[in-house]
Amino acid sequence: MKYRINRRTGDRISILGLGTSAIWQAGEKEGTETLELAFEKGVNFFDMGAERSEGFSYFGKTFESVRKEVLYQVHFGACYENGEYGWSLDPDAIGRSVDCQLQMLKTDYIDYGFIHCIDEEADFDTYVNNGILEHLLDLKKQGVVRHIGLSTHTPSVAEKILDTGLVDMLMFSINPAYDYHHGEYGIGGETERTGLYRRCQVDGVGITAMKIFMGGQLLDEKSSPFGAALTELQCMQYALDKPGVLTTVPGICGKSDLEKLLEFTEAGPEERDYSVIGTFAPQDVSGKCVYCDHCRPCPAGIPVGLVNKYYDLSRAGDALAKEHYLTLEKKAGDCIGCGHCDNRCPFDVKQSGRMKEIESYFGK
Repeated sequence: MKYRINRRTGDRISILGLGTSAIWQAGEKEGTETLELAFEKGVNFFDMGAERSEGFSYFGKTFESVRKEVLYQVHFGACYENGEYGWSLDPDAIGRSVDCQLQMLKTDYIDYGFIHCIDEEADFDTYVNNGILEHLLDLKKQGVVRHIGLSTHTPSVAEKILDTGLVDMLMFSINPAYDYHHGEYGIGGETERTGLYRRCQVDGVGITAMKIFMGGQLLDEKSSPFGAALTELQCMQYALDKPGVLTTVPGICGKSDLEKLLEFTEAGPEERDYSVIGTFAPQDVSGKCVYCDHCRPCPAGIPVGLVNKYYDLSRAGDALAKEHYLTLEKKAGDCIGCGHCDNRCPFDVKQSGRMKEIESYFGK
């Protein structure tokens, strides 16, 4: 298992987290066995947005003795008063639901308390005016909530709330369908969405990538908006290559789902290569590097995807990006102009010319 650091909190987070919305379907025995296996394999990050509440008790039973070694993100706005998920902006209902979750999780603190599913600016105004945000911040002062998060599907709303400086983690829907204008939650174009990812990287706000399979639609050619199926591993790598992303939280129903996802930790580059999306991405993405590294191996040994990512992030204001670039063994100036990357890029990026641009930007 690989881990990434949330720069704002210092937390070391596994790149494979788990969404637990449907784990209740496994029942307690398989559910706890599944969580035990996840922990054994290095998974330490769990999203508590669930379909039903009974799954919370599986976590309490499994992780009570190792609570400090796992991270929970709990949603202030997801309510389970009837045992089933409901979205609410009622402060009393939210308070009761969170208290119940703490009891079932057998913990007295929450690692990330999330402002839950705010997709419209008016909803955030209500969240503030109803006193919910004040309550969340008060719990942070008390140490019950360690850090503040936000879940949303709307880039403009995310930008507005990020402006407040409150948020340490953003939960956002990331997959090629949404980024390229397909699907219910594909809000905003590629430029707007990529701009949000880069801002999070610059600000040190980690991203939890949700809906990476588009509710399973991307895994089936009949339901995929592209008319072609991707694999779980391709979708995971796509999300993890976006700037700012620390972890993915694909949902699981039981052990077989987890075992499939764990294949990512052993998979080679070919199995994770998602460059096929270049054959069905829209024209406005043409000519833009998406860091897929399909152009490798570079005859000169340049990590082309990383060089492009550090360039884009540096131009977006990330001071650390230049430092990371300068530590690379091979840089843009090492390009020999052979055209290998130009010929292989599925997005028609003229990388050999871009290497000169990047060399000029960073200096030799």
